[in-house]
Amino acid sequence: MFFARAKNHIQMNLDDLPKHNLEKEYLEHPVFEQLKELIDFYEALSDTTMGFISQGTKAIFNLDTYVFTSISGTLESIKNILHSGRLNDSYALLRKYYDSTIINIYTNLYLNDHFSIDNFIVKHIENWRSGNETIPEFRVISRYIKNSDKLKPITDLLQKDELYKVIRERCNDHTHYNFYHNLLLNDNQIRLKGRVKAINHFQSDLIAIFVQHFSYLFYLNDQYMRSSDYVDYLDMGMTPEEDSQYWVASFIQKAFDNFLKVYRPDIADELKAKTSMWLK
Repeated sequence: MFFARAKNHIQMNLDDLPKHNLEKEYLEHPVFEQLKELIDFYEALSDTTMGFISQGTKAIFNLDTYVFTSISGTLESIKNILHSGRLNDSYALLRKYYDSTIINIYTNLYLNDHFSIDNFIVKHIENWRSGNETIPEFRVISRYIKNSDKLKPITDLLQKDELYKVIRERCNDHTHYNFYHNLLLNDNQIRLKGRVKAINHFQSDLIAIFVQHFSYLFYLNDQYMRSSDYVDYLDMGMTPEEDSQYWVASFIQKAFDNFLKVYRPDIADELKAKTSMWLK
């Protein structure tokens, strides 16, 4: 009887505790709005790429269509977990986001390099798509991208410093609990002086990964940026407006303005100069 009463008393005290002990500065951090914007971006990109054929595979729909919705889901999970104060868990998912973007660039680049009339089905990617072959490890696909002449201008800009190596290491530190303070960042009941600083790092890392994905993807496949206007005219039996095939979808331009221009204007200038689409 005593232990039952004591247990109930303890439970009542626990129920009275706040659900978290997070600073207002953390809960109102701009990264949450940016995550929402990125979630919407990948959802919209999934819709617009569905009509493009993944040459070199047997896929009915474009491979990237489902990659982008998967990425959108990962970002939504990050947003929810991050808002609950589980910053350490959020970094584990950020590493997953990083991996998925690199795999996405690798598969697009590999198909671009190997598809031809004589090699109509690129077995390496088709086998991965059909579940008969695993994708190479991160180190291998990352090197393949970095060694590509097609992407060299973007790679040179991205590698001005060792930012992406640092991001990778930070993701691994959190995933593997390499330091005790990584573990503490998953406890939302305690006040930590470094929590806001840590979410600032998280924001920077998230944006850097997005910038890398955006710049590589659209440098390689600039047709993905196209607005629907050109096809809409054709579907309605109308003659498309002059040069409408070069118009950029509004959500692409918005992301370009809010992320590329703000955080990497050098890459923004490269994309404007070297792709055929009319980025503003």
